[in-house]
Amino acid sequence: MSPICLQHSCALIALSASLSCLAPTALAQSSQPPLIDVITVSSPQLDNPARDQLDPAAQPIVASPDTTQIIARLPGAAAVSNGALSGQLQYRGLFGTRLAIRINDQAIASGGPNLMDPPLHYAPSVLVDRIEIARGVSPVSNGPGLGGGFDVTLKSGRFADTPQFSLSHDLSLAAHSVDDSTAVGGLVGLANDTIRLHVLGSLETGGDRDTPLGRIGGSAHERGVYGLVAGWQAGPHELTVEGRRNETGPTGNPPFAMDIRFIDTDTGRIAYTGTFDAARLDLSAGWSDVGHAMNNFSLRPAPASPMRWRETFAYAESHTLAASLTIPAMGGELRAGIDRVDTDHDVTITNPMNPNFFLRNLPDIAISRTGGFVEWTGEMIGRWQGELGLRVDHHEARSGLASTGSAVPAMPGMLAMAANNADRDWQASTLDAVARLWRPLTDTARLRLTLARKTRAPGYLERFAWLPTAASGGLADGNTYVGDTGLVPETAWIAEAGLDWANDHAYARPTIFIRRIEDYIQGVPFDSTPGVADTAVEMVAGMNGDTTPLRFANVEAELYGLDADFGYQIDSHWRLDGTISWVRGKRRDIDDNLYRIAPPHVRLGASYDAESWTVTLESLATARQDNVSLANNETETPGQVLLNLYGRWDMRPGVALAVGVENLLDQAWRDHLAGVNRNSGSQIGLGERLPGNGRSIGLRLTVRG
Repeated sequence: MSPICLQHSCALIALSASLSCLAPTALAQSSQPPLIDVITVSSPQLDNPARDQLDPAAQPIVASPDTTQIIARLPGAAAVSNGALSGQLQYRGLFGTRLAIRINDQAIASGGPNLMDPPLHYAPSVLVDRIEIARGVSPVSNGPGLGGGFDVTLKSGRFADTPQFSLSHDLSLAAHSVDDSTAVGGLVGLANDTIRLHVLGSLETGGDRDTPLGRIGGSAHERGVYGLVAGWQAGPHELTVEGRRNETGPTGNPPFAMDIRFIDTDTGRIAYTGTFDAARLDLSAGWSDVGHAMNNFSLRPAPASPMRWRETFAYAESHTLAASLTIPAMGGELRAGIDRVDTDHDVTITNPMNPNFFLRNLPDIAISRTGGFVEWTGEMIGRWQGELGLRVDHHEARSGLASTGSAVPAMPGMLAMAANNADRDWQASTLDAVARLWRPLTDTARLRLTLARKTRAPGYLERFAWLPTAASGGLADGNTYVGDTGLVPETAWIAEAGLDWANDHAYARPTIFIRRIEDYIQGVPFDSTPGVADTAVEMVAGMNGDTTPLRFANVEAELYGLDADFGYQIDSHWRLDGTISWVRGKRRDIDDNLYRIAPPHVRLGASYDAESWTVTLESLATARQDNVSLANNETETPGQVLLNLYGRWDMRPGVALAVGVENLLDQAWRDHLAGVNRNSGSQIGLGERLPGNGRSIGLRLTVRG
């Protein structure tokens, strides 16, 4: 953002309001490593634990079923809206599998090649208890990944202090006018000082979204989640067993070629923590099983010709094992561990009108990763503290035999034969290293430094997709993609510097960063003559309406920028809080920009806090995004300013009512990270970038006890 543009944006929002999403901890009192933010979320409202020390006011709410919308309010973050339940998180320009996202310490493999069920799909906002964010990069103990780490913890019962059993509950009811949606969820628990049991569940439904430019057809959603958790503790030993069932019903995805018919997912996890003298042992095993169907005729006008009806079935099953030992060492804490992940995928495209039409385009995919790490945290010389980590992973991937039905034209069959004759087995090893350092400069300021080497192995779609389809891992750019078995892992070299400063009246936490990514995986023209159908891949793509298919390839990339949160306590009632985020993504091998990078944006807000209620007026100023990808035919978006109004009333202990009006002026706007519309049964034109919500009223009632 240019200085002129930034000054203009700040002038527009000088009297508006902001998310107080990261009010600072008192630096000298914080027991958390300064590169870890812990955010307690009484979904969908953010509630920073430091708020009790600095400002008891409630946080603004987002009346959305998508937890992505909550995290996206943090500095450096943004939401990639691919549907009501398919949002992905972008952090400092990275999204998808480049971020390490876990739900209850468990990584869940998405069921389909378009990530209609990304990790946060399994964390309904009415069930979220807290979110832990590793700023900048994730620790090596969290596994590989180029970006920050996000650990989402669902609501859970807690052990009591006495042998007598007692009941507890944590329930939420939410509603949103923009899509006539409702959500109810929470838990009921029974516990004493040795045993805890709780059941949790949620049910969410919503219709098509309204915007100032018209209704977005086929954007309704429905999802149900239920689960059971049991825990046991005795002295220094604790055992937890949990299982959940996620049932997503018909849910629209207008940026995609298909919509969700169902996503049925079972997850389970068992975890043990035990302390032996000065050593702590952590063991865990997890499992997830996803069944997913999507089609192009249930929530959008069906193709006129039955020959073009499509329904895709996708499956994913994942098993995880992890063990770590933590001991005192070298004036700090040393943790060493091993982990293993095995994931199987299978995808088949069908025509429900013709049983002889099918394409097993991603058959019997098996992916595994075995890793080990060592991580030390403690005091260093010269008042420095640090976290130093090293990680090694071995990756393996293979694909089964592709096949096509007798009703499929001959050319896709030829592509299947070529894929079967190619090398379908791959293995490689990767090395991650992280040094995160911090040092107090004064009583009110602390310096943060990070140097890291982080890696990501290619996904199964990027490597094994032989059939040109619109599946893109959630890019939703309207392009057709194929994979490349010759891909190598991405390697990011990362440097960050930041400052945490706070006194009795103000705080600021700016960070600057740069990531140079070798072998970054992105779509490039399939061959040197784009638009000329001189290969079988281009001919098949042309049959499906795309004469310029893309191929996933290793390129050279760079991401750099700055973000910050800041605030000022004016008096005992009035305060200002804000965030700023700016990231630039560029190709280093050619003169082009990376695709789908969030534009610079600033949140600024003014809040009035009374004894039992608070009101916040917020504005979000977003700059024009004209640094777009030519290779991906990305279009520019203009700058815009939106106003929101939020309020919260603590009616009595354990009962709170939050309300909000978003897009207060009912302004027409388009989020740069939104995809283009592909549903013809909509008031939004085909190929147009999907607009943002119109004026919407949201409320949430929370009851705890």
